[in-house]
Amino acid sequence: MKAIVLGAGKGTRLQSEQYNMPKVLRKANGKPLLQYVLEALNFLKEEDMTIVVGYKKEMVYDAIKGNYQFATQDKQLGTGHAVLVTEDVFKGYKGPILVAYGDMPLYKRSTYEKMFEIHDSEKATCTVLTAVIDDPPAYGRIIRNTDNQMIGVIEAKDCTKEQLAIKELNVGVYVFDSEFLFENLKSLKNDNIQQEYYLTDIPKMVMEQDKKLVTHTIYHTNEVYGVNTVEELEFCERVLKNQP
Repeated sequence: MKAIVLGAGKGTRLQSEQYNMPKVLRKANGKPLLQYVLEALNFLKEEDMTIVVGYKKEMVYDAIKGNYQFATQDKQLGTGHAVLVTEDVFKGYKGPILVAYGDMPLYKRSTYEKMFEIHDSEKATCTVLTAVIDDPPAYGRIIRNTDNQMIGVIEAKDCTKEQLAIKELNVGVYVFDSEFLFENLKSLKNDNIQQEYYLTDIPKMVMEQDKKLVTHTIYHTNEVYGVNTVEELEFCERVLKNQP
């Protein structure tokens, strides 16, 4: 089992530039956001975790002590591109890779562990983490068929009124079969407004190629909230302060 933690961003909306540090080193309740993610993943060996760095990467090297692997994303070309820059690290590896985010400090170890467990027991090509939230944030909605199988994700901005009423969300955390992942990342297109390569397109490819896609759903939880704005940082800090 291995993991990729995405942490290359600047955090412009978080005003991280005025703090002169990458987003994942901003602190919540006294610790860098990235540290919480690495601690939740500490059932893996440090050398089996690869941190994708970019903006002010030397600061991340200095702040994060241990035997972690690093990969550099020089240009911010989207989440799919961020994962692709780790390809050399995983040469020769055949097994599951979890993709997590260095700016999402609230995920529990048990959630990540369960993702691997389900991926293995289902012999899946891709396992998607979903969350059911009563008052959903602006995340993509999970679309299921009458057999309750996931058949797609529609981004919040593209949803109809009926689709926005769906409370099951795509939260962007996945476990992939490594060979499928890197083979298909190279086929991603960037024909979208942002001209970015989206990791969210890989589960679509799994379905298109008739490979096995499964989901793990968590309910009524704060875990899914990441940090993009000052308000979200304050929210995460409040949650972390109140955790036992």
